[in-house]
Amino acid sequence: GRGKSGGKTRTKAKTRSSRAGLQFPVGRIHRKLRKGNYAERIGSGAPVYLAAVLEYLAAEVLELAGNAARDNKKTRIIPRHLQLAIRNDEELNKLLGGVTIAQGGVLPNIQAILLPKKTPKESS
Repeated sequence: GRGKSGGKTRTKAKTRSSRAGLQFPVGRIHRKLRKGNYAERIGSGAPVYLAAVLEYLAAEVLELAGNAARDNKKTRIIPRHLQLAIRNDEELNKLLGGVTIAQGGVLPNIQAILLPKKTPKESS
């Protein structure tokens, strides 16, 4: 019967993410592109490319947020660290200009004119 004879054993399934060397889900992104009515047809390379771009952006933000957390002597990234990371990076700030991060706070910033005056005897 079937399965008894040592015939063709089905090879272990490889995810498209693993084929592309990505962590982000290529299959799920492909499904979202199809179901989202962005176009009538979706090429096979499009979800791979999109997954790679999203993964790169996520890695970039996490890298900077991790640095911000370490600067504050914390081991866990909180929304404040994400906010500091994004707003201190010129390109990410431009990309996420219209985005509000809950519990993010603001960048510390004091206008120069509000700072205490330098007295003449201090400068000498």
